[in-house]
Amino acid sequence: MKGLPKESAQLGTFGGVFTPSVLTILGIILFRRLGFVVGSSGLGQALAMLGLATLITVLTSISLSAVATNRKVKGGGDYYLISRTLGVEFGGALGLILFAAQAISVAFYCVGFGEGISALVGGSVLVTRLSAAGAAVVLFAVAYMGADIATRFQFVIMGTLIAALVSFFAGADASWSPSVLIESWAPAVDGPGFWVVFAIFFPAVTGFTQGVSMSGDLKNPARSLPLGTFLAVGVSTVVYVAAMFALAGTVPTSELAADYESLRRVAVMPWLIDAGVLSATLSSALASFLGAPRILQALAADDLFKPLSFFAVRDGSTGNPRRGVILTGGIALVTIAVGDLDAIAALVSMSFLVSYGLLNYATYVEAVGASPAFRPRFRFFHARASLAGTILCGFVMLMIDPVASVLALGILWALYSYLQWTATPAAWQDSRRAYRYRRVKDGLRELADESESPTDWQPHVLVFTETPARRERLLRVAAWVTGGSGMLTAVQLVEGDGASLVGRKACAEAQDRLREELEHYGLDAYPMVVVAPDLRVAATTLLQSWGVGPIRSNTVLLNWHDSRGSRERPTLSLWYARLLQRAARLNQHVVVLDADDADWSTLKASNAESRRIDVWWFGHDSSRLALLFAYLMTRSDDWDEATIRVIAPAPASAVQKTEGSLRRRLDELRIDADIQIVPLDESPAMYAISSDASLVLLPLRLEGRSTLHPTGGPVHELFPTLPVVAMVAASGDVQLTPDDDVETVPAETPAGTDEPRPTDDPGSE
Repeated sequence: MKGLPKESAQLGTFGGVFTPSVLTILGIILFRRLGFVVGSSGLGQALAMLGLATLITVLTSISLSAVATNRKVKGGGDYYLISRTLGVEFGGALGLILFAAQAISVAFYCVGFGEGISALVGGSVLVTRLSAAGAAVVLFAVAYMGADIATRFQFVIMGTLIAALVSFFAGADASWSPSVLIESWAPAVDGPGFWVVFAIFFPAVTGFTQGVSMSGDLKNPARSLPLGTFLAVGVSTVVYVAAMFALAGTVPTSELAADYESLRRVAVMPWLIDAGVLSATLSSALASFLGAPRILQALAADDLFKPLSFFAVRDGSTGNPRRGVILTGGIALVTIAVGDLDAIAALVSMSFLVSYGLLNYATYVEAVGASPAFRPRFRFFHARASLAGTILCGFVMLMIDPVASVLALGILWALYSYLQWTATPAAWQDSRRAYRYRRVKDGLRELADESESPTDWQPHVLVFTETPARRERLLRVAAWVTGGSGMLTAVQLVEGDGASLVGRKACAEAQDRLREELEHYGLDAYPMVVVAPDLRVAATTLLQSWGVGPIRSNTVLLNWHDSRGSRERPTLSLWYARLLQRAARLNQHVVVLDADDADWSTLKASNAESRRIDVWWFGHDSSRLALLFAYLMTRSDDWDEATIRVIAPAPASAVQKTEGSLRRRLDELRIDADIQIVPLDESPAMYAISSDASLVLLPLRLEGRSTLHPTGGPVHELFPTLPVVAMVAASGDVQLTPDDDVETVPAETPAGTDEPRPTDDPGSE
């Protein structure tokens, strides 16, 4: 955000926060609508409205004070605080809404000024609007000159306001009657209703954030914002309570509800009330005239909405955002031309409730995130107070107008979504990362306290891949078989010393390339690069160490070890076989992918609706795991229209029994699949029925260094007749060999053997 000229940050607590806040709170609602509120709702409900509105302001003030004393507050007020906590999306969306609300507030207070003029001269609606427009033009000139001049003007208004209140309370004391007060307690029989009146009354208390909008002009925001805000809320609340009792004890509610001049009729010197009305409305409008352009300038300076960049400029000598002042004046004049006071009041109420709710939520997020950087100096803060403020704002919005609430939230969400697509990464650090970290930490703790059942199982897959040539295939298949559940980690092993400068550089470069590939392919996976002098030891160590707390890897996926060379070798390389055996011993399931160039191209070219997944069923754990993977595949976009065919070999005497048993199992699992029973045959010819499938999930038998298909022959014999094959070996089905207990593996391949080097496997191309 562009810095302010030093000369502009000269306002103190009284002039920069308390004065604009209290003058806005003790404004048009007090002088022109408080009698209507008390007369329509009765003193009891009027006090309840004040209590509810004050509760919202107090809770929001607590949140505001916590954030303001935790970070250096720059220009932009609520927008700055929320954007630096919830991020650019929420901050930018709310900033635009806040600017519009403040600009409309200018019109709201100017219309109140126009009503006061009209009451004095006995004019019509035209007089009201012309007077309002004239006031807007004069205030525009004052705001255009700068905040310092405007602040001095507010001190004059403060004196007039105090004189008007003294005149009113003196008149109320002379004519106050306990009997009138008692009769005024109950609401009017045909009144407009609590929430309708509350929507009109609520703008009375929204002025407490006027000081926040001036945050960039304050000498010491961390001290001035909490102190000035609470003083303004406390003083104004006392004044409103006293004024309500004064009105209820001097004028019958039937007269109050129909008379906007009630304060004038009670006052000792009515002309002071007229002066107070005009002064208060002008001061409130001026405060909004100062606040709105500063929100707009801060928003534009952050460059979130490109069309607004024009408004990022400030005056060089005063720091005044004059371009924003011009736009604010234009919006105010348009609103004056088309709106009336009560309609504008409801609109202002909804806009500010959205902002207060988000400000409370932003503070709650910051507190719950428990970041070491969250160190507010405000001692009376608690995260639950901010959460209560959020909930209360949402509740009040729904009660006032559910349709308008949905519309306001819809606009906020639309702006949020727009910024998700268009906003560049912010130059500042917000608090969302700490909040998400805390949620992950709490979630891990909760998971650790609960035992995992088979129905809770999710695949956490380590995908071993070395070079980019076939990496996409492995990662695509891994993403398919997880179906959006579990966690997927793309692992690359690099030979070297991970603690050396060269090793760290190689690790960082490989990590960046791997991350770029995942982003390019749009895959939801995490990159992991491990640099170690012995990749055999690194691979098996990774199987034991990956994860945190209760989340551990449970599945290993890699390329068929001989995908580049001959398919005739019946046994695996020693280290590759031991990797698979160790995975099984560590309760890791194994998925081995065979996908040559031709088969992969055929799969990619096929239509999504014509795809079919063949699952070979033999009733053991590997078959059940393969069936689960097939179902999870249909949850991905690439396979959501595919069909599943379960192929079960059976002798002729057991065809019906096998089919019935399999049908019952599919019904229990709630998996839609076709069933095909084929004659049991140990030769490779039995598997040719899957030659026209899109992808085959085949149980895999691992016996020592041999990879066998379910009926006992070398699995590589099936590849020439099958499409892409994912071979699945559940950990419980793997026959562990005594060699797997040997803890040391030779670091180098003995000379003269045909075993590949560690860098060739797993995942070699």
